[in-house]
Amino acid sequence: MPPRSHPKPLADLIDATIAASCKQRGLASVEIVTRWADIIGDDLARRAQPIKLAWPSRPESEEPGVLHVRVEGGYAIELQHLAPVVIERVNRYFGWRCIGRLSLKQGPVPSLARPRRRPEEPGAEECARIGARIGRFGGFEDPALAAALARLGALVARDRGRR
Repeated sequence: MPPRSHPKPLADLIDATIAASCKQRGLASVEIVTRWADIIGDDLARRAQPIKLAWPSRPESEEPGVLHVRVEGGYAIELQHLAPVVIERVNRYFGWRCIGRLSLKQGPVPSLARPRRRPEEPGAEECARIGARIGRFGGFEDPALAAALARLGALVARDRGRR
């Protein structure tokens, strides 16, 4: 009687095919960089930055890729311990085992710039009050210019009031 085989995860069977396809298109490495904070979380992303995703040199290899990560010097040992978590999060994000290990490079990591929130627009009452104060220094021929300066003045006054 032949030995009984156990079911294998689909990802294990198609790793090589997907890896070759992504290697040709470069999709995974681009998305790892652009979606890094979403993939591994803000806390890890502040201290580590993906450099590149290197695929095995032999196309027939079933080994997953190596993710090269730049990490702050003081955080390198912690990231080394968290490597399985990072690998699992990246693989879960892509839905297959695209990376098998991390290669850490110590160096400065640029801070993640959060998109600035647009300030809340000043109300008509605020703009009218500032517009009246500005109007004392001379009238404006262009009403659009007067409205824009009143809006700017209201935003500046609001900012000064917060300080």
